[in-house]
Amino acid sequence: MAASMTAAATAAVLPEAASAAVAAGDGRDVLDVAIIGAGLAGLTAARDLRRAGCESFVVLEARDRVGGRTLNHDLGKGYFSEAGGQWIGPGQTAVADLARELGVGTFPTYYQGKSTILAKGARAAVDTEGGFGTDPKIAHELELLARSVPSGAPWKSPRAAEFDGMSVGEWLAKKNIEPADQVGWSTGLAITGGASPARLSLLHWLSMVNSAECNYDRLEAVKGGAQETRISGGSQILSIKMAEALGDKVRLSSPVQRIEQWQNGPVAIHTAKGVIRARHVIMALSPALCQQIAYDPPLPEQRREMQRRWPAFAPGRKTAHVYKRPFWREKGLNGWIFQTGGAVLWAYDNSPEDLSFGVINAFVQISMLPSDKKAAEAELSRIYAQAFGDEALHPLAYHEQDWRKADPWTLSCVSPMPPGFLTKYGEALHPPVGRLIWSGTETADIWAGYMDGAVRSGHKAALQALRAVASGRA
Repeated sequence: MAASMTAAATAAVLPEAASAAVAAGDGRDVLDVAIIGAGLAGLTAARDLRRAGCESFVVLEARDRVGGRTLNHDLGKGYFSEAGGQWIGPGQTAVADLARELGVGTFPTYYQGKSTILAKGARAAVDTEGGFGTDPKIAHELELLARSVPSGAPWKSPRAAEFDGMSVGEWLAKKNIEPADQVGWSTGLAITGGASPARLSLLHWLSMVNSAECNYDRLEAVKGGAQETRISGGSQILSIKMAEALGDKVRLSSPVQRIEQWQNGPVAIHTAKGVIRARHVIMALSPALCQQIAYDPPLPEQRREMQRRWPAFAPGRKTAHVYKRPFWREKGLNGWIFQTGGAVLWAYDNSPEDLSFGVINAFVQISMLPSDKKAAEAELSRIYAQAFGDEALHPLAYHEQDWRKADPWTLSCVSPMPPGFLTKYGEALHPPVGRLIWSGTETADIWAGYMDGAVRSGHKAALQALRAVASGRA
């Protein structure tokens, strides 16, 4: 529904004459729109341009693949395990609509059974009820505070300076949290926020809770939360299908090195494969990656400093153990592991819907797991055996994605905002600069940092570009 309304809106932006002109283009070598980045944001924007009748565009991607921070590990026989972003949940209607339009199915994430906690050589199996077991009273207090912190512009909160002046860790330290609950808080913050509580701004975290309709469980939980649903064929399939439909509009292995004449255009985009000229540019990249491009003339100071200082210290490492079957389910376990003081932040059942394999995925502490792939597989197998039994020592296959090493075009999987950043630089995140339109999940008004946020930002950028094109042709 939301996506179809967006398509109607994009078409309505252009009057009939301007729409025809956009479709035809007027330039031999000047495009109406260039899109930098072929992740969910960039491809969604491209798809919307085409649906509005615009064919004068190109999508430039530095990698040799599409999908950005979504990536599938091929398990064989048509099955995949996600190496990057993978879930959707209640309220994430933009990505859900996109999946339906592309004919991509979904299925529920498995969480039934008991979770395993490993601590100091001891093992305990507990029922976490599809969540991370955090204190509901503290979560409710967090939700009340989040009501005053708009997700798309947290720096506009009347208490922005107060909230941005402290870390989540400092706030939690005043709440006398039970030791058993501390694991859940720390794990959720590390996975969703990308850093320890001591390194995350309370303002940033409240904005994320606000994005989830001021419901902490909706943000963090599997049951009823943002991790509730998986995408059939792996999350990268959304980008793959969009790119297939766009055909030669998508150009891979074309990193952008320099952007000139961005103030008045036509903008000159220097890539490793030549120069592209366009009237408007959608920058479907994280701010940290935008900073890797040279600009002539230099960007305005606040935008430039925001990009330069953007937090990009959460690259992430995600692993997948493949087994003959999900044998842990037979023992009443859901495949979840929380390990205190060890390599595993959170392991979970990522088996395909028809159970052709058993798959355990894990978010791991990069510094606490051997960098060697075989050694990492063996260490994780040992940990899983402690949780599930010796059968876990014999996986059929092992996959991992260490985003630090494997992908120079993904500096950080998420953006762990430190205290003081948003109130100083946040206002530079959204406004276009000259002919440059900023997109990417970080710019979304809700669900920033998620696949849904990426799709929303793509819709928004396409509308901005179409309005700019129509205005220029009037």
